[in-house]
Parts: sequence; structure tokens; C-alpha cells
Amino acid sequence: MDEQVIKYLNEHQQENLDQLLKFLKIPSVSTDSTYKKDVKDAATFVAGYLKEAGFNQVEIQETKGHPLVYAEWLEASDNAPTVLFYGHYDVQPAEPLHEWKSEPFSPEIRDGRIYARGASDDKGQVFMHLAVFKAYLQTKERLPINVKICIEGEEEIGSANLYERLNEKKDQFQADFAVISDSGMVDNDQPTILYGLKGFTGLEFTIKGPDSDLHSGMYGGAIRNPAMAMAHVLASMKNLEEVVLVNGFYDQVEELTEEERELMAQAPSEDYATTTGASGTVSEKGFTAKEHTMARPTLEINGLYSGYQGEGTKTIIPATATAKLTCRLVPGQEPQEIQDLLIKHIENHLPEGVTAEIKKEPLSAKAYRVDPNHPLMKKAAESFEETFGKEAVYVRMGGSIPVVEWLDSIYHIPVVLLGFGTPEDRLHSPNESFPVDHFEKGMQTIATYWGKVSQ
Repeated sequence: MDEQVIKYLNEHQQENLDQLLKFLKIPSVSTDSTYKKDVKDAATFVAGYLKEAGFNQVEIQETKGHPLVYAEWLEASDNAPTVLFYGHYDVQPAEPLHEWKSEPFSPEIRDGRIYARGASDDKGQVFMHLAVFKAYLQTKERLPINVKICIEGEEEIGSANLYERLNEKKDQFQADFAVISDSGMVDNDQPTILYGLKGFTGLEFTIKGPDSDLHSGMYGGAIRNPAMAMAHVLASMKNLEEVVLVNGFYDQVEELTEEERELMAQAPSEDYATTTGASGTVSEKGFTAKEHTMARPTLEINGLYSGYQGEGTKTIIPATATAKLTCRLVPGQEPQEIQDLLIKHIENHLPEGVTAEIKKEPLSAKAYRVDPNHPLMKKAAESFEETFGKEAVYVRMGGSIPVVEWLDSIYHIPVVLLGFGTPEDRLHSPNESFPVDHFEKGMQTIATYWGKVSQ
């Protein structure tokens, strides 16, 4: 731990908080074109802060969509490693606005939390790193390692242009390892080492019957009902023990080792009834809810609609029924192969009298896993423990961050996920927030980590 840097961070706590609040006021919603200027303003804020911090090369790179901020400082000693720090400045839409207790883009601190869209995902966590870089450059006039920075504005829309950019400019983005803070801890103040992420794929399919909705009295019993056909197809995909019945779905799954199951068992268990309002938990037969969420593949229905949706009754046979499906994947599973298995299953279980139109999800990602005993992971655990005063737990996460798999496949480097969020942050929901103490402790942890890595 560099005492001079930590002292600087402590002395500039209010300044750092004020700068974060300024960052959070920018409504950089990447999904909505009406916010295009605001998204660019957020990129300008990031670039301006990095220049002020002392980075000698900062540029805003235009893409086919929203801009990307790139910066580098490469003046460390000859044998110092180079890190690529990735984050994103774009945020999810704030709707439904009426559910917010304060304005989503007018940050407010209540009960020790910063409430604003992007507070946790990902502006708060990105800014912690920027502030630490500044603290080093302002106090030491140098960084302990070489640093490259990639902060994009399209993560919330699938990083549509990032993969192409990383491929095109391999030399510019090449590094020895990468660090990302776009995740969280299993509990407040519980240091968490995230060593794996699930992959992602999915599809949307529509079952078509008659040319238009039909009178159910005149045609019921003669014409196949697409909604009922959809129910049959969906019910054939997974049983009540949460086992996916799609042929071949589990064939390439890397089985959980006993060591990993022990690691997961040590992590605190979430009280799902409290955090979700659900009456109970379900998990794949033979696995705990934690194991299923963290490290077993899933198949979920994300959207389902057909027929009359208004008040009262309308006695029809609907012309179509549509379902949206996604799968969270684990190491060994290939997204395209899983899509093909789903399509084959739908076609094989489609009743007579209807047809299916299937659209593949264009954005998919493989699962990612790094050895939890990797030295970079151990140094992260040590840094967490020194700052938070607790031993770190090791987990895999059910979510997906496509850029992690891209960095692995393009550059073949380990990716360290330093997450400081909490289960109460309400990501993508109204009243998103981030704890002030995690903001402060997070910067200390990051500063400590860079020092350890430099050694």
C-alpha cells in the first residue's frame, strides 16, 4: 500500500465524490437516439478528466455508433506489466420514472448511498479507477505499471462496435492482463473474487397458425391454436426439476469440481425471499441454488405474448404466439451450437397445423473462467482483505460481460474482475444506487492492487 497515494485519496474524498456526481448527471443513455449528445458529453467528461489527471495520450475514437475513450501511460520501468482497464460510461434508460424516489440524473445521497442511474453500473466503478490513476500521477508523477484505458459508450446495447475495434487495433489495446470493475460482491463489505462469467445466447420464435385471429366458437376444434402450441413447445424444454430437456444441451458442459463446489459453499447465501420477493428457490436437480446460478447453464423464457391483451374477454384463436428465450452458458458450451440445438428442438416438437419463424439472437458470448489460484487473482484477494478487513470469497457469476470473452479470445490474457457493487444496488432498475463507503474503500483497494501488481 502506498501511503502517499492513500493519503491523497483521503484528502480528496469530497472532490472525488463531487466529480462522480457531475459524471452521473450526464444522461448517457445509449439505447435512445435522443440522448446522442449526452452520450458524447459523457465521453468528453471522461477524456477531460484523464487529461487533467496527467495521462499523456488521450483520444476520443469515433465508431459507427457512440464514441470510445482511449488513453495510455506507458512510462513505467522496463519490466513493469501493462494493464488494459475497461469500463463503460453509457447507462440503461431510467424508465419507469415514477418509481424513482429522486430524479435518476440528479444524484442524491441518502442513508449512505448514492442514488442515480449509473451509480453502480458502471460510472461509479469506472470513476474509482480514474481517481486512483490521478492520485498516483499527482503524488508520484508516475504510475506503478503501464496503463491502457478503454472506456466505451455502447456496453448497454451489446458493445456493437467494440469487437471490431479491438480486432482492428490489436497493437494499441494489447496488454499483459485486463481489469474490469462492472460487477459486485456477494454481500455488503464482503470482498469477492469473481473468477468466472456465464456466456449468453438466445433466440425469438413465432408460431403461426391462421392468417388472422379467428372466432373460437366457429373454429375451435378445427384449427390449431398457436398459443396452445407454444405452451406445448415451451413445456417440452425444461422439467419441474429445472433440468433442460433439449437434446445435447449438456453434452459439452465442463462439470463442477469438488474444489469449486467448496469455494461456492463458502460464499454467503443470498436471502432470495428478501431480495426478490419470491416465495422460494428452485435449482437444477443435484445442485444448490448457488451452484446453479453461478456455474450451471440455464434456459429462460424472457418474453411471451399472444392473443388479446386488453380488459375483459375476447373469444379468439390468436393468429400467432411469440416467445423470447435466452440461455446462460458455462465453459464448454458454444453459443451457436446451443442456438442450433434449440432450433432443432422447436422444429421437432412443433405440433401439426402451425409453422414456426425463428430469429437467432445476433449478440452472443462464450463463458469465461480464469484459474482462481492465478497470482493476479491472489493479489486482488490480498488487496480486498487489507482494505475491507475480511477474507475474500471466490465465486462465479450468472451474468455475462461479452468484452471479457473477447479479450480472452483476441489477446489471450487473463481478465481480473474487481467488483465493488452490492446486492442492493438495483442495477437496471429504478432507484439504482452505490454505497459511499464502497466508493471510498474501492479506491483504496484499487490503489493497493496496482502497488502489489507492480511488485
